[in-house]
Amino acid sequence: MLTVDDILEHTGEFNFFQKQTFFLLALLSAAFTPIYVGIVFLGFIPDHRCRSPGVAELSQRCGWSLAEELNYTVPGPGPAGQAFPRQCRRYEVDWNQSTLGCEDPLAGLAANSSHLPLGPCRYGWVYDTPGSSIVTEFDLVCANSWLLDLFQSAVNVGFFIGSVGIGYIADRFGRKLCLLLTILINAVSGVLMAISPTYTWMLVFRLIQGLVSKAGWIIGYILITEFVGLSYRRTVGIFYQVAFTFGLLVLAGVAYALPHWRWLQFTVTLPNFCFLFYYCDPRTASSNTQSRSCCFSSQSLRPDEEVGEKLKPSFLDLVRTPQIRKHTLILMYNWFTSSVLYQGLVMHMGLAGSNLYLDFFYSALVEFPAALLILLTIDRLGRRHPWAASNVVAGAACLASVFIPEDPHWLRITVLCLGRMGITMAYEMVCLVNAELYPTFIRNLGVLVCSSMCDIGGIITPFLVYRLTDIWHELPLVVFAVVGLIAGGLVLLLPETKGKTLPETIEEAETMRRPRKNKEKIIYLQVKKLDIPPN
Repeated sequence: MLTVDDILEHTGEFNFFQKQTFFLLALLSAAFTPIYVGIVFLGFIPDHRCRSPGVAELSQRCGWSLAEELNYTVPGPGPAGQAFPRQCRRYEVDWNQSTLGCEDPLAGLAANSSHLPLGPCRYGWVYDTPGSSIVTEFDLVCANSWLLDLFQSAVNVGFFIGSVGIGYIADRFGRKLCLLLTILINAVSGVLMAISPTYTWMLVFRLIQGLVSKAGWIIGYILITEFVGLSYRRTVGIFYQVAFTFGLLVLAGVAYALPHWRWLQFTVTLPNFCFLFYYCDPRTASSNTQSRSCCFSSQSLRPDEEVGEKLKPSFLDLVRTPQIRKHTLILMYNWFTSSVLYQGLVMHMGLAGSNLYLDFFYSALVEFPAALLILLTIDRLGRRHPWAASNVVAGAACLASVFIPEDPHWLRITVLCLGRMGITMAYEMVCLVNAELYPTFIRNLGVLVCSSMCDIGGIITPFLVYRLTDIWHELPLVVFAVVGLIAGGLVLLLPETKGKTLPETIEEAETMRRPRKNKEKIIYLQVKKLDIPPN
């Protein structure tokens, strides 16, 4: 049976058209960065304290420095394990009364300032930052701090719903149409979020971005693995994710230049409008249209293959047969693990970070060696063993960092960066292998359903990190170590996909562990029989 890989081998596996389309989709991958990790800058929480009427006037009259003002007018730290009262509580004092002096103004009210009554922040908060974030604009602190968690959870809920729903639509009606619609909706909702007047509207538009943005990113990845030849497939798949890492570096620079969240959101959204030009590829469901931009005509395929491409994808196809069912469950767990460890390590490292922009930039740089290691090992060792090893390294690094003291700090950071490198490799490997384990007609659905588990991980990771840290600062790392080591063991149960063509049917996907027989090339000869009259 003639396959698309056979056609690409003869017509060109990575020609100008394919390079052009890859470049476009790589830019789309980089543009996904602000949605996936933009909360770091859009929702950063600066030092803050309760606003008390009269304090600014008293400080100006007395000529206090900022340190003196905080010392005289803001409550000190509370008991160990509790949040600083200065962030959510204020002295119940009328700072406008003229009897307050400049030297220890609270001395005349109580012998010890700790005996003064404290009250909630009725008049808002003062934030020590030259810029702004959704936290400072909508006061998402103290009793309202859960609204910031809701903001990040909303985009991950959108990832989850959109991955499954749009994945089905893409396989049923074609990837080209779905990709263009996701880009358009993502761009429009991003701009509307930047001008949202209230938190509620901002949350709605962020949810809409989540519904379409990740699905568009995954569709782009699927297209890349399909329209290039077998020998280039893994390279472009890895560089598609490297483009995401490049987007991390750009995001850090843009956020540093634009410290105000509305301008930042508007700026990182605008490039999406440039991605509304896309070309058709040979294996999408839309390849049977009469678009002249298609790479191949459907007439190049055998009739039985055309029927196979018209099969309707079903969620049951992901669990109906034993091998595909095993692949689905293992891939879902690995997507979940990759998300929890990747986002969790970023959040946990950020808890002790001193410079938000530099910490973010340095942590992004470590992802480039991860991509290089994949390129150096994937052809020599295959997919399974480097993937399993990266999960094990990430889990072992998390476990080792638990026993490393804070001093020397560089050693602890180095080990955590090693874990970040390991889980980055695992994240890129699961993207690559996931697309290689499913037959064509359910490939997009399979990747998007399995990858939806990383959205579940993204929903619970903030609560996992911050709530467990309240119990013990290193407890999240212990959890990361356990799930990472289990993921490494499960990977070894999957078949090796190195050097194998993408499966076209359920039967081919079920027999991937067995050596595939060489396809028989049969030549049919038409023989014309001469009518010879009988003697």
